[in-house]
Amino acid sequence: MKAAFYTLGCKVNQYETQIMEQSLRDAGFEIVPPEDPADVFIVNSCTVTAESDRKTRQMLRRMKKRNPAAIAVLCGCYVQAAPEKAAAIAEADIIAGVRDRGDIAKLILQSMREKERLTHVPSFEQGELFEPMQARGLEGHTRAFVKIEDGCRNFCTYCIIPFSRGPVRSKPPEEITAELATLREQGYAEAVLVGINLSAYGSDLGRTLADAVDAAGRVGLARIRLGSLSPLAVTDEFITRAARCPSLCPHFHLSLQSGCVDTLARMNRRYTPDAFADTVHRLRSAFPDCSITTDIIAGFPGETEEEFAQTLDFVKQIGFSQAHVFPYSRRDGTRAAAMDGQVPKNIRERRAHALISLCTRTQQAFRQRFVGRRVPVLFEQRAENGLWEGLTPQYVPVFVQADEDLHGAIRNVYMEEIQAAGCLGRL
Repeated sequence: MKAAFYTLGCKVNQYETQIMEQSLRDAGFEIVPPEDPADVFIVNSCTVTAESDRKTRQMLRRMKKRNPAAIAVLCGCYVQAAPEKAAAIAEADIIAGVRDRGDIAKLILQSMREKERLTHVPSFEQGELFEPMQARGLEGHTRAFVKIEDGCRNFCTYCIIPFSRGPVRSKPPEEITAELATLREQGYAEAVLVGINLSAYGSDLGRTLADAVDAAGRVGLARIRLGSLSPLAVTDEFITRAARCPSLCPHFHLSLQSGCVDTLARMNRRYTPDAFADTVHRLRSAFPDCSITTDIIAGFPGETEEEFAQTLDFVKQIGFSQAHVFPYSRRDGTRAAAMDGQVPKNIRERRAHALISLCTRTQQAFRQRFVGRRVPVLFEQRAENGLWEGLTPQYVPVFVQADEDLHGAIRNVYMEEIQAAGCLGRL
């Protein structure tokens, strides 16, 4: 039997897809690309924005039309946050939330036996522990995602995720070490530590994120990379301990959302632009040439032209090496959805376009500093143009011409020029 996955959303979802793939392989399924015919297809959903919800529904219906006799599984954050809406999607044969990912094969086999629609969306319980799971990586990849934290209780006013992911649960450090050791033995060169609110790691265990970095650094993987962080998590102690980990990539994704102090307050973000800038300064002092990437929301309720101009100025001041820019998406069930001053769609999109244009310039300026230098690159695949594609520790895409198989290799590359997609270099 064949199974296909389509994953939307964050790196945590990608990790959980790894877990589900393993469950199905262990049950005798062959995993095929989502465009191939399959006996079972699984849509692992995201619910960060209304657009994510729309894509989830669209993809489920598209895959069902392509495979009308297949069992359709809808799982993930969309289901957990809105189980009634998910249940109303007639194309879904199995409705599953974000719990018990390793048991997905059992649900599918049960559905095949009983030929009935199944729903499995258990709620969260206070004090529950991190769900035991250990990934063996995504086939064909050189980087593996390792989920070390789940849940969030920050309740940013625009975000629905706390309702879909429950309280903070952290993977014990010894389990992080064990999982990474397995990945190293399987030939992975890089692991990305991810979480729903990675900065909260350890708050339920009397630990901190620095403990997770220490645990990861003991394994001997060539590279350890961190997922998205709150600037509040980047304390002096964290920086000191992180700097002692030689395999930690100098790439820090700090979620900004806005460069205006009043907008941040309406978002219920617990830092100011000045505090964010101080965090960036301390990171750049400890990690020269580090990459600072971010997320920004354009057109949040109440955002005036003056407030947006403050964000533009702040983004220019920081000089991000990459930014994910999103027009604000109104989410039912969040406080922001009921706020006065909803910004019209055309203005949100105009502001997002302006931010994207600015961040493209700061990205190119960051990449330009590597031209004429030798940098280590972890290669993953051949690009469509026939060149080998890889990433520097700073998450800069690099392309080289090579006849040899570079998959999974870390090689020094002389950076020659900047192009739109990344840097062109030679071995």
